Amino acid sequence: MTLRVNWRASLALVGTVVKWLSVPLVLPVLVALYYGDGGLAAFGATILVALALGTALESVGDPEEMGAREGFLMVASTWLAVSVVGALPYLFAAHGIPPVVEPTAPTSTLGNPVNALFETMSGFTTTGATVMGTISFDAHSHAILLWRQLTQWLGGMGIVVLAVAILPELSVGGAQLMDAEAPGPGIQKLTPRIAETARALWLAYAGITALEIVLLYGLNAAGLAPDMGLYNAVSHGFTTMATGGFSPEARSIEAFSAAVQWLIIPFMVAAGTNFALFWHVLQGDFEDPLEDSEFRFYVGVLGAVTAILAAILFTGPTLDVTDAVGPVAGNLEASLRHAAFQATSIITTTGYASMDFTAWSWPAKLVLFFALFLGGSAGSTGGAVKMVRWLVIMKSLKRELFATVHPDAVKPIRLGGRALDERGVRGIYAFTAFYFALFVVGSVFVVVDSGRVSATVTAFESTSAVAATLGNVGPGFGVVGPMSNYLVFTDASKLLMVGLMWVGRLEIIPVLVLFTNTYWRS
Repeated sequence: MTLRVNWRASLALVGTVVKWLSVPLVLPVLVALYYGDGGLAAFGATILVALALGTALESVGDPEEMGAREGFLMVASTWLAVSVVGALPYLFAAHGIPPVVEPTAPTSTLGNPVNALFETMSGFTTTGATVMGTISFDAHSHAILLWRQLTQWLGGMGIVVLAVAILPELSVGGAQLMDAEAPGPGIQKLTPRIAETARALWLAYAGITALEIVLLYGLNAAGLAPDMGLYNAVSHGFTTMATGGFSPEARSIEAFSAAVQWLIIPFMVAAGTNFALFWHVLQGDFEDPLEDSEFRFYVGVLGAVTAILAAILFTGPTLDVTDAVGPVAGNLEASLRHAAFQATSIITTTGYASMDFTAWSWPAKLVLFFALFLGGSAGSTGGAVKMVRWLVIMKSLKRELFATVHPDAVKPIRLGGRALDERGVRGIYAFTAFYFALFVVGSVFVVVDSGRVSATVTAFESTSAVAATLGNVGPGFGVVGPMSNYLVFTDASKLLMVGLMWVGRLEIIPVLVLFTNTYWRS
């Protein structure tokens, strides 16, 4: 039986995206020239590879032969391809660092190809899990560290969505491509043409990013954030709106003042909001967010988790938890700030940390572990299961209870006054089942693999690492906490987590369908 998928057309479009990846690679080149602390040759070589590989793939087939099936293959392959190419600067730069002479001299952990791929996949999928040790931050140039942040910003709204917005050759089949990549059950068409919708989403995304950068740098100018210079403001603007969590500072947002932490919170909330709502607000429909049932649910969950964490922190954890101003227990401002920051960071899957929450009491850590599975809104840059799915599941469970008492009643599930198609409801249950099945299987593998080579990694730490990578959250607990890294795991476990980040970012189904015989032949 012949193949029913035109893989050549898919690879041709993958080549187009890879070739155009050379454009954002110019920004680290400029940074390398400005700071003069390395990275210029690494990025120059990567640009040449991207152009050569992209051009070669473009010649494989005709992109105009794209269909729905080809869209799945193109999107999944694109994320793998850009992650492989995006890892090259890390490898080139790492092997350009002289051998370590003194035991305390900074060194790169990204010379290992598995580590480099892990870091890049974590970047583009906006996961924020890292294999860079605290000391290795000092081993890298401003250009290399900015590339980490830039990969997250490019991946936040979606590489393919960006390509549809700016490349005419992707306008054919653009709707299928965006639907396959969209972070949620589907993407809302805002304008008559799908390319215009892609541009509208990216303009809203870029605009809010620019606003955050200006405000962060403004705190520095006002003397409220002495360490938040322009470089840090740009870096954190890139990774906040992408819900990515990478930071050029090894201690994440703990390295900055309380004013910075308070300012970042509303931008994380915005990053976890459906970007279509911002478009409607800009069009003058100011009541749309208040009428949107998912947004109300999202804000309610954020408020509830924040209140629970604040109460736990204020009344006093079992461990001595302090920040820059002293003990958190009994300090209302510090309790509210850290509770709101970490609740928002984990729920929206941003992955920033205002302090090392692995030092919190077990009740607080369990609340955060539960939050790893929540996620932001559909159409946001957040990962995990997503608020709209949890809302539909809750409504469907309520309907089942109603049907038990009224077996003959017909009661559709409604969101915002609109009845949902039952096929869509089944799809949400299927996604959630696949999600937790992958979580369980991945957890078993990592727990067994970690126990085989190291007795220092607990089962809870391993499962939190799987939940954090599958949900594109980033930090877990213990050895993979917000001030730690994933170096403790074997290459096999890290490659599994690379796959989990990839599958989780693309919402599981568009990737898993590629492994079925039905997709290729029926």
